[in-house]
Amino acid sequence: MKLYAGALALILASSLVACGGSGGAGDADAAAKARGPIDIWYSNNAEEVAWGKQMVSAWNTAHPDQKVNAQEVPAGKSSEEVIGAAITAGNAPCLIFNTSPASVSQFQKQGGLVALDSFPDGKQYVEDRSGDVAQQYKSTDGKYYQLPWKSNPVMVFYNKKAFAKAGIDTTKPPLATYDEFLATARKVVAAKAAKFAIYPAPSNEFFQSWFDFYPFFAAETGGKQLVADGKAQFASDEGKKVAAFWRTMYADKLASQEKYTGDAFVDGTAAMAVVGPWAIATYKGKVDWGVVPVPTSSAKPASEIHTFSDAKNVAMYSACKNRGTAWDVLKFATSQEQDGKFLTATGQMPLRKDVSAAYPDYFAKNPDYKVFADQAARTVEVPNVANSITIWQTFRDAYSKSVIFGQEDTGTALDGAAQKVDALAKQS
Repeated sequence: MKLYAGALALILASSLVACGGSGGAGDADAAAKARGPIDIWYSNNAEEVAWGKQMVSAWNTAHPDQKVNAQEVPAGKSSEEVIGAAITAGNAPCLIFNTSPASVSQFQKQGGLVALDSFPDGKQYVEDRSGDVAQQYKSTDGKYYQLPWKSNPVMVFYNKKAFAKAGIDTTKPPLATYDEFLATARKVVAAKAAKFAIYPAPSNEFFQSWFDFYPFFAAETGGKQLVADGKAQFASDEGKKVAAFWRTMYADKLASQEKYTGDAFVDGTAAMAVVGPWAIATYKGKVDWGVVPVPTSSAKPASEIHTFSDAKNVAMYSACKNRGTAWDVLKFATSQEQDGKFLTATGQMPLRKDVSAAYPDYFAKNPDYKVFADQAARTVEVPNVANSITIWQTFRDAYSKSVIFGQEDTGTALDGAAQKVDALAKQS
């Protein structure tokens, strides 16, 4: 039954591609100007839901003839699967404020997305709002099928109490280089300040590499993506240094190979975590934490460190009939005023040029978030390429086997994965 359902979904997806995911150029042109009620989805995160409700209320009050109906992304194994199924069924909402950049190429291939460049001010709006970082979100045809919306630049949180127990400086801990990080990790474990120094998820889902290998790779390379110009970048000398660092962490039992069901950092099982500013509210009253940039093999100034963005974006879906309204709502929801309300509600960083300067009062009142605003200017996104999720899974399979479980030489595993990824990246 599952095989039949999968084959049917593929056939339906192919038919959508064949017809462009809409009713043809004429219908698309008409839809781009059409105004009226629209549906939108947003994340089920409580803070984002609260922001979404006030945004929708503000819009509906001012535009009673173009009402927005909003709901959380329906429950499912993952939001990506739910959205993909909605595209196939032809009933996706106009806007989804929870679109993963890793899924954009697949959604685009399904014919499910509207190029924002199709609006007269589309390209300019995206680039004026986000600045240079917007370039990472272009598709291979040079168009924007997603608006860079909000990021959670990941950094290394550390537990000050655990570090103090291990005799480590809690104001400026030695974590800038791999050697320093390893030495600090060993002190923490030896002192039994925590069972493990750090506890990234050792499971094999494609996205787990975004919170162990990828931010370290971004830092080590000065901002490279996993794939660039159709070629895998992770089997480089820098990539192999990162892999060797993590292999040592696992081999020396400084990180665990077993899945953890809770939050290892909050529970005190791990003394460090690689995570973004969304976690600050979670840690409040539970962990006395500090934060530093991810390390590199040779210490780089914090102002030069890049990291993974952990972004979610806004996309317009081709089932939308009233695209004129949808475009206006998208701009309203990502205006400087609404971005400020989003920042205040969630602590996540709007993907705007110089977010610190845009909201000085917020960061003056919330200094814990300032370092993340600074880091937000140097983030690396997942590459916007065909077969993106398959590429990440191919990498993760090799990483898990070699780095986490030590069943293969890390360099050999990365070289083999790179060959597979190169072939995948060439496919349309």
